[in-house]
Parts: sequence; C-alpha cells; structure tokens
Amino acid sequence: MLINPTIDMLRELGLHGMATAFQELEAQSEARGLEHGEWLAILLEREATMRRQKRFEARARAAKLRHDAQIENADFRAARGLDRNLFMNLAGCDWIRKHHSLLITGPAGVGKSWLACALGHKACREDFSVAYHRVPRLFATLALARGDGRYGRILKSLAKTDLLVLDDWGPEKLNDDQRRDLLEIIEDRYERRSTIVTSQVPLDRWWEIIANPTLADAILDRLVHNAYRIDLTGESMRKQRSPIASETLQA
Repeated sequence: MLINPTIDMLRELGLHGMATAFQELEAQSEARGLEHGEWLAILLEREATMRRQKRFEARARAAKLRHDAQIENADFRAARGLDRNLFMNLAGCDWIRKHHSLLITGPAGVGKSWLACALGHKACREDFSVAYHRVPRLFATLALARGDGRYGRILKSLAKTDLLVLDDWGPEKLNDDQRRDLLEIIEDRYERRSTIVTSQVPLDRWWEIIANPTLADAILDRLVHNAYRIDLTGESMRKQRSPIASETLQA
C-alpha cells in the first residue's frame, strides 16, 4: 500500500485529522491487526475531534474574553457566596440553549468578570458563539458607530451572538443614547439569545442607573425575566492573592 500518496490525498481533501491518525496507525505494529471498520472509526473520530477543536479555537478568538478562565479552576473555597451547585449547573450551558440570562453582582474584586469569562469559555467549548464587551467601551463604540454607518451592523452582530457578556455595568447613570442602545440590545436578544451582565451595583439599584422609569421598566423586565442570579459578597480576592496570581482574577 502506498502510504504517502494516501496521506497527501487526505490532506488535499482537508481531512487533516484523518491524515495524522492514518500516519500514526501505520507506525504502530499492533494497529495492523485492526479490522478495516476499526481503522475507519479511529480515523473518523480523530477528524471529528480536530474539527471540534478548531471550531472552539475560532470561537474563543472571536469572543475576546477578558480572562483566560476555565470552570475547572473556579474557587469555591473563598467566602464570597458562590453556590457550587448553581455554577456547575450553569456550566452545563442548558440555560443558553433555553435562551435564559445571568446577572452577576457583587463588590469589586470578588471575581464577577472571571466567572463570566469562565462560563463564556465553556460556551465556546459547547460550540456557542460568544462575545465579550465592557459596557463603557461598548457604549463608546456605538456612539462612534452612529456617525460612520456601522451602528446597524454592530447591533445586528450583537443580536445574533449566542452568548453576550456585558461586563462592568454601572455605576454611572446612562444618558439618552445609552438607554436607547441598551434597550435595542436587550430587545433584540429577549427570549432569542442569552446575556450575562456583571455589575458592582445591586440589582435593586439598576433602575437608578438607567435613570428613566419607562425605559428602565422595559429593559429590566426583559433582562431580569427568566434570568439566573449570582450575588457575590465579601472582600476583594485580590487582597488574598499574590501580585502574580491576582492578575487571573479581577472584578
């Protein structure tokens, strides 16, 4: 059997996982006793695994998560009120499949952004599209986009993302444009996609941030409905960590 031409053809067809697995099996004397069906199953599994990994890497790059956080590294020992059962249930991503949302509140340094990014990372692994935005910068981007024709395109991109992470909302009150922007974003996603919002401001004060009773009711009715909540407490975890370790866990 001509090995190299077969490997070259697999690569030419874009079947790089199968090509690598074929090459490895050929080098293993014990693999020669496998049936043809067993060979094919191994090659197909390697190809599927490689494609899943490539999809994950592409989604993770596109998400631009603030932290390289993974759910396996979540700290449940810290005294901050993080419910292990709830968090691990969220890590299953069923709430994203059902188009629910998640609100994470708590003081600075207790790990709100880290937890949001860990869930975003897991969503990428589950083949969901994810986008991370710090709220102040997103509002600034939308303000510029109004003048250069990108506004509608950005809103459309936000609307179709499976999981949108809106990090660090508040405590400054929103202006008229920001209120409308937020309403557009939440309305487009309501019961269609999932959103994570993190904030140092307690939920009962979010009406004050929106600073318009009518729009506040419209926004928060859609955002809070069917949303999971993680209310963190305690002192900043940065104080408990070394300067190097604390870089991995921020508010």
